[in-house]
Amino acid sequence: MRSPVAGIVLAAGASKRFGRNKLLLSWEGESLARRAARVALEAGLDPVVVVLGHEAERVARELEGVAVHTVVNPAHAKGMNTSLAAGTAALPAEAAAAVVLLADMPRVTAEMVAKLVGTFRETGAPLVVSEYAGVHAPPTLYARALFPELGGPEGDGCGQRVVRRHQAEAVRVEWPAEALADVDRREDWERMCVPTS
Repeated sequence: MRSPVAGIVLAAGASKRFGRNKLLLSWEGESLARRAARVALEAGLDPVVVVLGHEAERVARELEGVAVHTVVNPAHAKGMNTSLAAGTAALPAEAAAAVVLLADMPRVTAEMVAKLVGTFRETGAPLVVSEYAGVHAPPTLYARALFPELGGPEGDGCGQRVVRRHQAEAVRVEWPAEALADVDRREDWERMCVPTS
């Protein structure tokens, strides 16, 4: 039996640039938080760990009935690295790798995530990265050997540093540029032509 590939959904941020919790916005009938968790599960990731922080109880309610594990990162205000560390620490020992997803990228599909996993299975590469017209962004698959390098006491960008450090060993999967769309500010949301809820 093959070792499972886990998922880490980062959903702890305070959405300061947006002005309210963007993960509660509705995209195609479900919140961004719930959609990201569902996409991870539909891609076959097992287990899926959702890292909560800001308004953890509200976001957790959005995940009711979805078969994910949640972990609350009390240090989420110190940056995404702390959430990445919390998610990695919650993974089971048998996980061969983990795909890290951001909950505010609603155009990422289960098929995209499954392609990363398939590429990992086929190549054995320790790192499988998504590229959107030459731009690296999540989701990214990290093999277990790289877990100790993920996360940190505070700040952002640790995942990117791991990618730079191991770029010679990485396999890249190309996606259309439009799939990169994420929600940082209200204008991002408006540009995606989705009615807010």
